[in-house]
Amino acid sequence: MTKLLRFLFFLLIVRPLVLVIIGLNVRRRSLLPAQGPAVVIANHNSHLDTLVLISLFPLCLLPKLRPVAAMDYFLRNRWLAWFALNIIGIIPLRRGVKASHDDPLAEVVVALDNDDILILFPEGSRGETERVGRFKTGIAHIAQRRPEVPMVPMVPVYLHGLGMALPKGDFVLVPFFCDVFVGEALHWQGDRKAFMNGVTECMTALSGEGRFPAWE
Repeated sequence: MTKLLRFLFFLLIVRPLVLVIIGLNVRRRSLLPAQGPAVVIANHNSHLDTLVLISLFPLCLLPKLRPVAAMDYFLRNRWLAWFALNIIGIIPLRRGVKASHDDPLAEVVVALDNDDILILFPEGSRGETERVGRFKTGIAHIAQRRPEVPMVPMVPVYLHGLGMALPKGDFVLVPFFCDVFVGEALHWQGDRKAFMNGVTECMTALSGEGRFPAWE
């Protein structure tokens, strides 16, 4: 039943919202992964980001699309938790687990083992409107955890305009035409610093295509 509700939510609500009310200009959609395991890396300014990224994929891939989201935010009450887990399909990530010795990436690794396509926001939380904060190294840790890491593509996506359509802290949608820039897949080569520099350089280049200021 929840699978049907998720399908109907994205078919009847999200897609009309994205395509009709907001409107998207998507460049190089063909570079998005057609199957998992894969990771989509994107900047994060709005709650719309996740919905828009999921809407870029065919509906037949919906069961495989798994946004990674903060457990403390999305599981803070049972109604939001049910919606986040069953309709959006998030993988809840526990933050600040050093003291408890829990493995925060356990479910993420399982999802990759199941050939899912992860949606990840390496900034960690929504930033200021149309600004990109520093990417955290969690994506490098995910890459390192996979024994066949080089085979897992990490596809960078730059989103522009969604922070103005629904800014952080606002609950009223403002129709604003948005741009999506998809970059060439990145692959882990064994060096964390080099990988993170590559992610930053790629995202900067994508933002430059539309002449948008990107980094703080």
